[in-house]
Amino acid sequence: MNFDRNTIIGFAVLAVLFFFYFYYNNLQQGQYQKDQARKDSIAKAALPKVDSAALRLDSLRADSQRHVTSAGQFVKAANGAEQLVYVENKVFKIAFTNKGGQPKYVELKNFKNALDSQHVKLAGSDFNKISYAINTAANQSAQTGDLYFSNGTVTPGPDGSQIVTFGLKGGDSTATNYVTHQFIIYPDDYKIDFNITLAQPGSLLSQGTLNMLWQYDAQQQESDIDFEKQNTQIGYMLNGEFDYHTIGRKDRVDFDKNVGWIGVRQRFFNTFLWAKDQFSGGKMTWSIPTNASEHDIVKTVATMQLKVPAGNATATVPMSIYYGPADYNILKKYDNGFSKLVNLGQGMYTFVRPLNQFIIIPVFNFMKSIVGSFGLVIALLTLVIRLIISPLTYKSYLSGAKMKVLRPEIAALKEKFGGDQQAMSMEQMKLFREAGVNPLGGCIPALFQIPIFFALYSFFNSSVDLRGAAFLWTHDLSAFDAPIKFGMNIPLIGSHLSLFTITAVVTSLLISIYSMSMTPDQNNPMMKYMPYIFPVFLLFIFNKLPSALTWYYTVSNIITLALQFVIQNYIIDHDKILANMQENRKKPKTKSKWQERLEQMQEQQKQMQAQRKK
Repeated sequence: MNFDRNTIIGFAVLAVLFFFYFYYNNLQQGQYQKDQARKDSIAKAALPKVDSAALRLDSLRADSQRHVTSAGQFVKAANGAEQLVYVENKVFKIAFTNKGGQPKYVELKNFKNALDSQHVKLAGSDFNKISYAINTAANQSAQTGDLYFSNGTVTPGPDGSQIVTFGLKGGDSTATNYVTHQFIIYPDDYKIDFNITLAQPGSLLSQGTLNMLWQYDAQQQESDIDFEKQNTQIGYMLNGEFDYHTIGRKDRVDFDKNVGWIGVRQRFFNTFLWAKDQFSGGKMTWSIPTNASEHDIVKTVATMQLKVPAGNATATVPMSIYYGPADYNILKKYDNGFSKLVNLGQGMYTFVRPLNQFIIIPVFNFMKSIVGSFGLVIALLTLVIRLIISPLTYKSYLSGAKMKVLRPEIAALKEKFGGDQQAMSMEQMKLFREAGVNPLGGCIPALFQIPIFFALYSFFNSSVDLRGAAFLWTHDLSAFDAPIKFGMNIPLIGSHLSLFTITAVVTSLLISIYSMSMTPDQNNPMMKYMPYIFPVFLLFIFNKLPSALTWYYTVSNIITLALQFVIQNYIIDHDKILANMQENRKKPKTKSKWQERLEQMQEQQKQMQAQRKK
């Protein structure tokens, strides 16, 4: 075993992890969408074929009559005209509607939609709803989301906050509010407080339980809808423990314990519904639209239960709603687990999350505070990471230099033993031991960079700071750069060619060429050509990844090339290494038990081969 063989092992492990990660994600997502499409087609086939205007009109009339009847004492709120109330702070603009006394949509002021360059709009479709059932008469109930509250009033609150209030009355016009919805908007916060006040909750709610219905439609915000779906998740805090599901792998979750909050993350934007007294149970289902013309990422429906004291004259249910970016720095300040839905390392890659939290994010935040360009921030972050692992890098290059010194002796061993690989291996290990060379010296740095790469892969995929950040020829470091477009889809490549991917591949190839020049010649063709094949694999792996990641890889490779040249030519003294190796050979050597057993096994195999030849 020698230097470049171990380096290749590290590269091979990295390649296997790449392929496994992307293949598994795509397989799960594809299977889910096929199943969903099959269910939709079966459901459509079961529908009656009658589609007349008269039947539709009759259906609307029947629905309207049922709606009025079910309103009971709130019959005056059954019909009305929708009125919107607009409230703004520094980070968003919210439109509230009197229908259901709830948010209509939210526009984020600091973010643009990648499709039309308008402000990112959350909860912007008619599907979105926050509602719950209230008793309106004997054996009758209605959803608050279908009733018209009084027009919202906006009043100033403490510390620059704004309070929006909606009321729902029962009985005659002199009756007091039975239901009040109060929303508190803070000056510079994406979270709004939502307080529900119920008069005579024992009569309004059955068995003292408020059955909350939350429907949320996450619509496309990024240019690559497939990648956005792959990075969309359902998250929740169940009995104090965080958990999540990627939308393409499952379609529901049932809660049999207390739930602090439920939420949807669509890569860069989150929406959370937070019950401060906790939900007592419920379920959440979701579906991925299969129609290619739709811009919906996922539609979610949550039905959650809240226990409300039924014996009091009034009861208040405190809640909060978060509409905003999936920004770790913002979410962690709430100290309730919101930040755990930001993918800094999940599933089999959870082990890299501490690396992101305690090293990469603090360094990144510091760099962006002093440098305006995020491309330069990534370059400086790369430099810091390389400095941290520089002791291992130096040992790797020192091991390579020792291997280079031993090349003439290894070549002599090959000539002496010819095709006897077993004898060659034994003598080569003996040579390494005598010279004090660690054949694994080149493998460790390559393996150590694997968790760093996956940490950065998670970070660059989830960092909202990089969204829309331009650098060199790319307009968005959070997406792939596509200066070269083919106009058609090419297998394994796609419809574009990323220039940053090309720079990553070329610099990786240069590293392979330089490393091979420093190591002994290989007789095994696979081991000989693998260093040149691996960079080509990167072309297919990296082409659709965020340009921030391929830019990082390029910078890292350039630093590696510079370090190799400087260390090998100006720091490492090859004559001194040779002299130290000669001195080391004179010292008595002790074999470890593992080495003794290995040599015994090799000797036994050699004897068995000799007997077979006889």
